[in-house]
Amino acid sequence: MNRVRFLVGATVVVTLGCALGYAQAPATPERQRAPSPWRFAGTQPCVNPEGGALKCPPAPSTVAVRAGRLFDSIAGRMLTKQVVLVTGERIVEVGAEGQVRIPPGTPVIDLSQATVLPGMVDAHSHMYNTRRPAWTTERSTLIAIQNLQADLYAGFTAARDMGSHGNGYGDVDIRNAINMGDIAGPRFQVAGRGIAWGLKPPDPSVPVNPLTSIIVRTPEEARAAVREHAEKGVDWIKLYPSGGYSFSPTGEARYVLMYPLPVLQALVDESHRLGKKTACHAFGGEGLQFSIDAGCDSIEHGYGLTQAQLDAMVQKNLAFDPTFVRYTEPYMDDNDAKNTGGKFRMIPIFENAVKTAAATKGIRMMAGSGADGSTFPHGTQALEIEWLAKRAAMGPVRAIQSGTIVNAEVMGWQNDIGSITRGKFADLIAVSGDPIADITELQRVKFVMKGGAVIRDEVTTAVPRGTR
Repeated sequence: MNRVRFLVGATVVVTLGCALGYAQAPATPERQRAPSPWRFAGTQPCVNPEGGALKCPPAPSTVAVRAGRLFDSIAGRMLTKQVVLVTGERIVEVGAEGQVRIPPGTPVIDLSQATVLPGMVDAHSHMYNTRRPAWTTERSTLIAIQNLQADLYAGFTAARDMGSHGNGYGDVDIRNAINMGDIAGPRFQVAGRGIAWGLKPPDPSVPVNPLTSIIVRTPEEARAAVREHAEKGVDWIKLYPSGGYSFSPTGEARYVLMYPLPVLQALVDESHRLGKKTACHAFGGEGLQFSIDAGCDSIEHGYGLTQAQLDAMVQKNLAFDPTFVRYTEPYMDDNDAKNTGGKFRMIPIFENAVKTAAATKGIRMMAGSGADGSTFPHGTQALEIEWLAKRAAMGPVRAIQSGTIVNAEVMGWQNDIGSITRGKFADLIAVSGDPIADITELQRVKFVMKGGAVIRDEVTTAVPRGTR
């Protein structure tokens, strides 16, 4: 069998009431046995926290993985002839052949002709497509599940979701369902509705839509919006300090400022007070500078980043997530040609900012796609790592590190994911060739394991598969 069928426990998932912590990525909880004696259909089942009866999962087992090549994302080097020993969801040993003892009778996954890497991490995804008027909540949720499972199948075993695109806190519900093992998907950190700036006073005749972004107009409203997000169980607070861009008659890029600095500072301060990190959608101009001044934990996009701003980000330990492919796609030139008569282009400005960032010592460069099912389809995000390696001149090693250990560190999950290390989750992928020699290999993932369960296998059929 080349592909495992993903199983969906329910069309509409429910909130399970537990938010992800930054100290530790979530493990799949153990199912509890139903009270004995079981006097109903079948053998004694297990129950989930909501009381539903489910077939008990198999007991944790041990499996060994033989890797012809193994990428050490921490040291940035390729190792050869390695063995990874996995028990349950976690790696219990990793090392060279001959140094790691494989217990007798242990199933072996033979990837000796392949390259094994940590599962990739997408730092800027949108599991939900932008909601269309005709879509029901159920339809929108089904599409989101399809998207996130395409990501997992492509080797992205973790992701940071940057806004639910008009679907309220549905991303929290889906994250919780994945954590409980109800559905298959990447390990997620999510941002809920997002918080936007309102230029005009509210119109009492127009009802507030609880599924779209929260609109704020004062520091007090900003703090209240952050508190709501925290109460709903999000991991990140998504902010929008700058809007669209245009060009002056002489070709100078101009960016729309959204929040005044006191409002943005209130948003960031309240988030940090509640233990939440902030991700700021900031193209350029005052909005970008305010984002850095206020201490946004990650700057998203950053078309107009300057060297001085990058240096300040390094001093403040702020991360940069360019979403490089998303804003160098041909539609960008199409829009600029339409709006400027072909005189001015944003892509060269953005490319220069990303290259400058990549060359800045100490900057934490993330790899985030911005995939949202429209211009950048889910399951193709490894293209972002290629763009960083080639067009940003980072080289393959640093680009792969951005998509693994750097993203894990910014998300606070470096102790659990991002590298193939003893004690971390057994989130592994494999490709046929050497991605250091050909970075496009990451776009042809052949094997995916998440938490010790094989999700995709086009290499071997040595062990039973799971959907964890």
